[in-house]
Amino acid sequence: MKVLLVNGSPHREGCTYTALCAAADSLEQNGIGTDVFWIGKKPLSGCIARRAETTATWDQINKYFGLMQMPIVTSRYWNMVHGAAPQQVSQDLEGLQTMKVLGNNMAYLLKCMEAGRKAGVSMPAQEPFVFTNFIR
Repeated sequence: MKVLLVNGSPHREGCTYTALCAAADSLEQNGIGTDVFWIGKKPLSGCIARRAETTATWDQINKYFGLMQMPIVTSRYWNMVHGAAPQQVSQDLEGLQTMKVLGNNMAYLLKCMEAGRKAGVSMPAQEPFVFTNFIR
């Protein structure tokens, strides 16, 4: 089992990388391998956010996951850290703990899903889409 952590920051080993490493440490302590993939310096439209804007981006991304019936792993607070440089992020103990809890929760969910598959628990049957026109 392996988790791919996507670093969308233009800085390869900056603040986002530091946060992802905290989550990766928890996953690896739970026996789950990790790979960090750096997208690079090319900006992605709609994914650029700074400071408080990150919560709106996090919320928007999770809505897409929910619409696609994907499990969403949460932590005890918003999955973010604060700092203008990796050294500052390393001092954000609350943010790093949030990322560690995220990694532990992700490991738990992955192990539960694996145990369910091994026990013969199948995914729910897909309901056919019903589109409603609210104009009557």
